[in-house]
Amino acid sequence: MQIGIVGLGLIGGSLGLDLRGLGHEVFGLSRQKKTCEVARERGIVNQASPDPRILSTCDLVFLCPPLGQMVPVAQQIQPVLHSQAILTDVGSVKGAICQTLTHFWPRFIGGHPMAGTAASGVLAAQEHLFYQRPYVLTPIPETDPEALALLSQIVDALGATRYLCSPEAHDRAVAWISHLPVMVSAALIGASSQEPEPELAQLAQALASSGFRDTSRVGGGNPELGRMMAEFNQAELLFCLRIYQQELTALVEKIAAGDWPGLEQYLTMTKKLREQYSLD
Repeated sequence: MQIGIVGLGLIGGSLGLDLRGLGHEVFGLSRQKKTCEVARERGIVNQASPDPRILSTCDLVFLCPPLGQMVPVAQQIQPVLHSQAILTDVGSVKGAICQTLTHFWPRFIGGHPMAGTAASGVLAAQEHLFYQRPYVLTPIPETDPEALALLSQIVDALGATRYLCSPEAHDRAVAWISHLPVMVSAALIGASSQEPEPELAQLAQALASSGFRDTSRVGGGNPELGRMMAEFNQAELLFCLRIYQQELTALVEKIAAGDWPGLEQYLTMTKKLREQYSLD
């Protein structure tokens, strides 16, 4: 199959490596000529170019730009796609994207491979990034069953664990386990920075270890990505933030009242609840 990849960063580049490994012919589109050259040299693509016409023969095209550029990039490549091409994306928000892209490309199917590393760019691309990782597809009632079946086969061939759900269900679930943690983590960093005594602030920074490292990691990540999570998933993120705010208020009340048995009971409950999440 001839497969196009728009955006040759970590996700797009890793897709290219695996798809080529599966015997597909991969065509890359990037605005940067240097990125195209590196992608060819690394074997990520068969061919790459800044010219959208490189996608004209592709049967399947993965959109891998940042969320904020997803729709403009899709509109840019639309004129060169052949009518039966399947279009999919890798963005972490599906509702608004699926609604918009399906409107002008009926053979669009939302997708979200939930894999990655802290690194970015074409040099960060790696083989088997998606192996045994969740890969969500978000068909809608109008989705062509044959197109969905073909894309599902590709996802399965990557070794990913495929999930099907509506765009709305995806966005609520991802708000809880991805977008909310970014905001909570950022708030932790922001709160910690408000220690009024400079010497104590320096001491806290010097003593920070695994607990602070793990809970602050996502809040110290890419600011643009965090902003786009909130912008494109605003309603679902606000829903989750307000419930989280209620939980914080309950904790404040327990600690202020010296309700230590109640606090221990709460922490016992959350310890058990954590076991329900897939954290491998």
